[in-house]
Amino acid sequence: MDAFFSKLFPNVASNLDVFNAAIIQTLQMVVISGIISFLLSLTFGILIVVTKGGGILANKIVWNVLDKIINLFRSIPFIILIAALIPVTRIISGTAIGVKGTIFPLIIGITPFFTRQIESALNETDDGLIETGEVIGLTPWQLVWSVYLHESISSISRVTTITLVSLIGLTAIVGVVGGGGLGDFAIQYGYQQNQFDATIACIIVLLILVSIVQIIGTFISKKATH
Repeated sequence: MDAFFSKLFPNVASNLDVFNAAIIQTLQMVVISGIISFLLSLTFGILIVVTKGGGILANKIVWNVLDKIINLFRSIPFIILIAALIPVTRIISGTAIGVKGTIFPLIIGITPFFTRQIESALNETDDGLIETGEVIGLTPWQLVWSVYLHESISSISRVTTITLVSLIGLTAIVGVVGGGGLGDFAIQYGYQQNQFDATIACIIVLLILVSIVQIIGTFISKKATH
């Protein structure tokens, strides 16, 4: 098996430790930034839905501030956002390179997109269920927990899958600016050293990661559908 792998990917085999480290770095970036952005996006998504006009906690000021901030960061291309955040990233993380230096820009880059996805999922909640909850005396936050979130589990699972796939793509982009991971490996060995097998190996691993995320997300979404 080792001989077969070495024949197909000779340059990867000669730098296998670096390649394995790149895979681990990519997983670290996806898991850490994914969890933090999920919590932030869920919070922001709920706030946007409940504070909009006609919402259960309608507040025009809060809604407008969140809406404008999210639109602002969504409009900035990610590669430019990374560069713009370097001074802040250094203050927060102590460095702007490597896994440690990519977590903050990844969170800032994916959270606005994720928030809109969560907002869309929550807006699919049946108005009749919300009205019923209000009639039986549920508090706004009980409505959020028992109606909005409970009824949106399948949709949230679906949009989370979409977001994680996008996040995997962003982890490859940060490799361009020395962020580590498979993107950095593909740039350093595949592009700069013209080792085509290194690029193909990175693509294969990324495809596998995306497929795993898609399969798990689809399974959870189907199980949560009622």
